[in-house]
Amino acid sequence: MRQEENLATDPVDARLAARLGGLRAERGWSLGELAERSGVSRSTLSRTERAEVSPTAALLNRLCRVYGRTMSQLLSEVESAPAPLVRAAEQTVWEDRAAGFVRRSVSPPHSGLRGELVEGRLIAGADIAYDRPPVPGLEQHIWVLEGALDVTAGDAEHRLGAGDCLRLRVWGPTRFRCPGPEGVRYALAVVLP
Repeated sequence: MRQEENLATDPVDARLAARLGGLRAERGWSLGELAERSGVSRSTLSRTERAEVSPTAALLNRLCRVYGRTMSQLLSEVESAPAPLVRAAEQTVWEDRAAGFVRRSVSPPHSGLRGELVEGRLIAGADIAYDRPPVPGLEQHIWVLEGALDVTAGDAEHRLGAGDCLRLRVWGPTRFRCPGPEGVRYALAVVLP
């Protein structure tokens, strides 16, 4: 019954769960094989594919790495139809409540494009770490619109304030942290290598 309640309350998570299951099936992998490739437990993968839990940003990042996609590409695959224009009220919003992270896909969804624009919001104190990029060499432009954001890429640490923009190529671990006292809102432009 719990699964049916989740499917009814969050259609994005339900479509995402179905797509993740489909990607695994397309490759002919068992849950065990995917667990080995991603470093995510079989039980977590199973619960995610059945929409019993909403995946975290870190978990989606690991799965995107295995499947060779950015998070925006994956999320665009669960949208009904690509369009050249997407109104603000129709943009996909995904939330990692446990981490205090809200992600809005600003660009019209299309899996074949190399660039995309995302709006990110972190609550004060939120701290999200990614062990590696979903696609090695991914180019990111991080433009802080409101608040402050600490970004760590490899050994380099950057404190960004409102109006600051950081450009980087991502090859290894990254970390996004909102030092507070208020939340942060930023635009993230992502370009595939």
